[in-house]
Amino acid sequence: MPNKKFPIENKNKITRIAKRGHYDKKTIYSILDETLICTLAFVRDGIPFQIPTLFCRIGNTIYIHGSVGAGYMRLFDDEKIPVNISVHLLDALVLARSAFHHSANYRSVIIFSQPKPITNKKKILQILEVLTNRIHPNRWNDVRAISKKELLATKIIAFPIQSASAKIRTGPPIDDEEDYNSKYWAGIIPIETKREKPISDPKLNPKIKIPKYLKK
Repeated sequence: MPNKKFPIENKNKITRIAKRGHYDKKTIYSILDETLICTLAFVRDGIPFQIPTLFCRIGNTIYIHGSVGAGYMRLFDDEKIPVNISVHLLDALVLARSAFHHSANYRSVIIFSQPKPITNKKKILQILEVLTNRIHPNRWNDVRAISKKELLATKIIAFPIQSASAKIRTGPPIDDEEDYNSKYWAGIIPIETKREKPISDPKLNPKIKIPKYLKK
């Protein structure tokens, strides 16, 4: 990782509580890799749009997939369109002694990029493998191979990370000094997103058992 940080620019600079801002790639990549869904923000015909979608990161590039028939995917054929990408992880609710100081512990990333359609079929398959295994590890080797028809119907867009920043809040509530001796409870309520026990498709052949890799 030759350049360990993204340059601080006007567009990615954290101005509100700047000490929570992070520009190092290690922190930003770790948040991206823990998140399954990103939100793409762009303007089409003067109207702002936001699209939530699954994604994967390979190196310094975000990849998404979608239908060749989707309007926003066709829009991304224009490599000059500016796109803002965001992800967010909620770690805890922060309950303070006053309503004013209630907050949340979170990790978020904002990315600035421009789309680059991927047309090489071999590359598309490699990205689909990474994306599928991000949905669940080892899944790619336990599914039917993608058909030619499905491949033709699938579009992959790359978003090189041109500029980025992360913002992170941790720790207990921060109250006004005079409130610390008040009668009100304060603290945090941790929030966790986790994978639960698999539930088989009702149409699944009863002879097919849940694979071991899904039970981990």
